[in-house]
Amino acid sequence: MILNKLFSDKRTGEANPITSQDPRSEFQRDFDRIIFSSSFRRLQNKTQVFPLPGSVFVHNRLTHSLEVASVGRSLGSLIGDNLCEKYKSDLDENAKIFYKHNLYNVISSACLCHDIGNPAFGHSGEDAIASFFSKNESNLKHLFTGPEWSDFINFEGNANAIRVLTQQQNGKDEGGVKLTYSTIASIAKYPCESIGKDKDFIYRKKFGFFQSEKSTFIDVANETQMTNDGSNKLIYFRHPFVWLVEVADDICYNIIDLEDAHRLGIIDTRTCEDLFNFLIQCIGIDNTTKVEEKLSKLKNKNERVAYLRAKSINSLTLKATQVYIDKFDSILDGTFNISIYDFIKADCDALNLIENFSIEHIYNHRSVIEIENAGYNVMYELLQHLVPPILIENKKRKQSDNKALRLIPSQFLYDGDNNYKKVLGVIDYVSGMTDNYATDLYRKIKGIDIGMTL
Repeated sequence: MILNKLFSDKRTGEANPITSQDPRSEFQRDFDRIIFSSSFRRLQNKTQVFPLPGSVFVHNRLTHSLEVASVGRSLGSLIGDNLCEKYKSDLDENAKIFYKHNLYNVISSACLCHDIGNPAFGHSGEDAIASFFSKNESNLKHLFTGPEWSDFINFEGNANAIRVLTQQQNGKDEGGVKLTYSTIASIAKYPCESIGKDKDFIYRKKFGFFQSEKSTFIDVANETQMTNDGSNKLIYFRHPFVWLVEVADDICYNIIDLEDAHRLGIIDTRTCEDLFNFLIQCIGIDNTTKVEEKLSKLKNKNERVAYLRAKSINSLTLKATQVYIDKFDSILDGTFNISIYDFIKADCDALNLIENFSIEHIYNHRSVIEIENAGYNVMYELLQHLVPPILIENKKRKQSDNKALRLIPSQFLYDGDNNYKKVLGVIDYVSGMTDNYATDLYRKIKGIDIGMTL
């Protein structure tokens, strides 16, 4: 049965699983490896939605990822128990142990690192990287193959996550963070190469791996039983675990952005409470009478909103579990073509109201627009400063070109004869920067700040 083959403890950078005396399972070790990785720590200084104001705490990429991992663990536990019960006569002993005791570890680990490839300044950072190459097409495109150029002009945080987690930087260990293939497969929302993008299909709306990670992804896909969709390009249907990671992310950012906006005073308490109450009623899982009784005892406005936020996430988590179980067959065969969150939203007016409200009052708030504009310019100018010099032959570089390249740490200086790899090194460096680091470097190379800092 396919459920017996969907998971693997094989790791990137290791030809065969290594026998360990570690009391943790291989999948528990994934979670710990991510937590202690430098790329994960850098998420603490990357924008989620709002600029980091200092005096009022709002979510950054790190706190968001921790919360998504918490929801993902719940989903993995609920679904694992259900699969063990529903298919108990079909599962072998290894599979029973996995679904009962380790599926939640895989989902929480994948949730933990789902944003690890996102550059500074959120989606505006992604847009800046893609736009840099699009706007310089006449000067750069001829230096790359068609698929390589497609990777650059469609730069995507999801694909970059696979790269961050699996690629070997100069002087570092092979296999990157060395996660299990199960965790890698679970973050591949768009398991196709960039030339296979097609917005009509959920699994091809964006792309999931660069040409540089193509062979690695093929290994992961084969080992975890991902199915090729039969097209001429390298495109797979989503792995079944991906849906749980995606809906955990969707639940958290749609709900928690409201709480952050409330703490910043962008929306008032009554509006926030009404939206959450409407959602809880709309999902119809929680006992609304008990919710009202609890609220009557809470007088602090932030505590009331936090309570309703928690109940909203709980309702959506339980609803998502129901949908996943009901649609499991179509998820397995690749015919389910809508996210679980959007499937719920189609029958829940509250989620549509929250989405429309958030677009108007949160995502287009002046503070958000300002940082998106600033972030775009910072990231674009850093690439403008570093990409052209890296593509010039050594003997033709001017002193200014060499000085620019001296800014790039040695671990990001790749194959000197391969333009694609050289540019990927620059992208690795720039996309890995925190908001503060990128802004600081931008100010220095532009002459806005002059002086020594260590």
